Amino acid sequence: MSRKKKMSSTAQAPKARVVLPLGALAAGFGLASAALAQTAPAPAKDDNVLPTVRVRASAEPQGKDSVQATETRIGKGKQDIRDIPQSLTVITEKVIDDRNFGNVKEVLKNTAGITFQAAEGGEEDIKVHGISLQSTGDIFIDGMRDPAFYDRDTFFLDKIELLRGSASLLFGRGSTGGAVNQVTKQAQLANQNQIDVSVGSHGALRAIGDFDTRTGETSGLRVSVMTNTADSNGAGSRIDKRGIGVNYRLGVDETDEFGITLYGLQNDNGINYGVRWIRPTATSPYVNGVNTKLDPDNYYGLASDFNKGTAYYGMLTHTHRFDKNTELVTKVRAANYSRDQRATLWNFAAANLQPGGLAVTLDNLSPATVITRGFQPKKQDMQTVTAQSDLSTKFKAAGFEHTLQAGVDFAHEKKQVYLPITAALGGIVPVRPNTTVGTPWDGASIDESLRSYRTNNDYVSKAYGGYVQDMIQIAPMWKVLAGLRYDSLKGTYHSYNTASATVVYPLQDTPPTPATATTLALPGSPWHMNISEVSKRAAVLFQPNAQWSFHLMGATSFNTSGDAYSLSAANENIPPEKSVNVELGAKWDSADGKLSLRASAFRNTKLHERNTDPLITNLVTLSGKRHAAGLDFDIAGKITPEWEVFGNFTWMPVAKIDISSAGPGNGNTNEIQGSRPSLTPRYSGSLWTAYQVLPQLRLGAGLNARSGQTPNRNPVGIYAPKFVTADAMAEYTVVPEQLSFKLYVSNVANKIYADQLYTSFYVPGTGRVTTLTGTYKF
Repeated sequence: MSRKKKMSSTAQAPKARVVLPLGALAAGFGLASAALAQTAPAPAKDDNVLPTVRVRASAEPQGKDSVQATETRIGKGKQDIRDIPQSLTVITEKVIDDRNFGNVKEVLKNTAGITFQAAEGGEEDIKVHGISLQSTGDIFIDGMRDPAFYDRDTFFLDKIELLRGSASLLFGRGSTGGAVNQVTKQAQLANQNQIDVSVGSHGALRAIGDFDTRTGETSGLRVSVMTNTADSNGAGSRIDKRGIGVNYRLGVDETDEFGITLYGLQNDNGINYGVRWIRPTATSPYVNGVNTKLDPDNYYGLASDFNKGTAYYGMLTHTHRFDKNTELVTKVRAANYSRDQRATLWNFAAANLQPGGLAVTLDNLSPATVITRGFQPKKQDMQTVTAQSDLSTKFKAAGFEHTLQAGVDFAHEKKQVYLPITAALGGIVPVRPNTTVGTPWDGASIDESLRSYRTNNDYVSKAYGGYVQDMIQIAPMWKVLAGLRYDSLKGTYHSYNTASATVVYPLQDTPPTPATATTLALPGSPWHMNISEVSKRAAVLFQPNAQWSFHLMGATSFNTSGDAYSLSAANENIPPEKSVNVELGAKWDSADGKLSLRASAFRNTKLHERNTDPLITNLVTLSGKRHAAGLDFDIAGKITPEWEVFGNFTWMPVAKIDISSAGPGNGNTNEIQGSRPSLTPRYSGSLWTAYQVLPQLRLGAGLNARSGQTPNRNPVGIYAPKFVTADAMAEYTVVPEQLSFKLYVSNVANKIYADQLYTSFYVPGTGRVTTLTGTYKF
């Protein structure tokens, strides 16, 4: 496999209170009317004047300013992180830039408690504390679900927030293991521009332009652009992507503020399925962890393989500030995604095709070993329309101070999946030639334009949700939090079956839409899902002073059979899986506020897990149960004015499959009862530290570690060993605040390790990559 690259003023009183069209979406918030009545006195009163914010707005904290974050909106309203009673790690743009993270996957891989399951479809099933966090359902952009699978870039991100544990109260379905929120860059009332150009190993070139312009007294425009190419050792590691993000804000910090965000990303990358697990000898009872005889940089796919994808969205935002303590934020977003993957899933050929007629083992693996090239297509489109309105307010009632958050949201999602038309049905199926271990990157290719596709299935859903959460100051040092959320989801899934093996379908350059698919295939019976669920969250916070905050929190979550956008007779009537998360934690801030420490003890329990009934074919039941418990640690900020640190660590000594349809024996589709769940390492962690040695010179170093783990389904004997990788950085400033250069080396020792795991193969981690970045600010 080829190594994947890492690229590396004047105060004004508020205007007349007119709730404009976007804000009107939440006009029905009867639950907050009492609060608003108490916090909205007559406009003539001085205490209703919004604070002076014009100067602050031009220099408000951004992710590029520090490795430490003190505020978050992952709770749907702006909150101090100390008031979040749950494990939260915020990776700011400063950390992302320092460590040369070019995509969101790299950021998450270097965050404690997270592992990745590879899959034959190219998706990643992200695990948090050993519980799935679907990459197609639990990743968000500015608090709104970003459901499609694509290679998410970091060029337009201010920070990434990882909330561990149950998060259904805030985000609805899914969010069982947690939630990842991508916070996009926003226009500031300032003129600040930056260009970064990186060159690196494997012919890598990455350029980012970030242009922030103040266009008026209360308006600003921000435009970020990116291009990234690389071509190393074959198509499997090719990178060719480009993107643009635009944000315009009008009425910044006024009574009514409007924003528009436009985003476009195009990927035309390669794809590599990694390395097969292999037995040391023909009679060996176990499988070796990492194949050290195969160069992990080798690529055995075709030069014609590709992984194309697009992501486009537009979002409108309206913020109405009733007063300094109450605001209503409404967002509407329309998005369109596409994906077209033509990949090689390679394997060792059968024994009769091998030299000497022997099955391949590590002992007899040689340059003459024959490799087959299987075909793994993935072609799909997705369209979403999402709207949400969130109210946050502070008020006094019944002698207590309240911090109330409430919101409603709606999502309409549509997905279409296509399959190649087989030769038996008149399609052209190009032959994929074999190769050998000794001839990686042999240049073989086929004409992918000859293939034609038909609609295989489509999925349409509508989801509605509403929540309310109140944090009450019951005593000078004590707060209690309680929240409820209701979700309703209706989904319909069609499967299109071929009419007859003798039917010849016309070839076409583009796949049919669901509306025309019936001319090519007969639709099967639709499967329906109708779910209504309530999620709960409660917490107690003890805050003895401005530096310390302790919390005890419990929350529930659920995820449906339709989270993967597919249904069948086996699962359409299956209720959602349910989970409970309990956490005891503490957070400490230094006296100057520049350093934060966090620690928490957690227990996650999946109470009702979908399993395949071992006695009835194709029947799914909620018979499973698993749990995991451990400790999370975070550190972020400055130890001294010159010394910056960002790190997180997870220790998970307890993890167990409590109930499984596989029972205590070896199951084929379910994990073994009584065993440690797959993709659940006992420890994982990441540390980054940088020191300003001289006014012109800054040095940094980082570590990323993970203990051993098994791939999904816990296949007997297959185990990915523990690993530690190290990174190093040197940054030299030529002209202060204007021109600098940074040299970054990741995986300094070129460590070979298994990164993403699957039952039959693993994807090796990124090898040593050297990147030089020039930064110009003006």
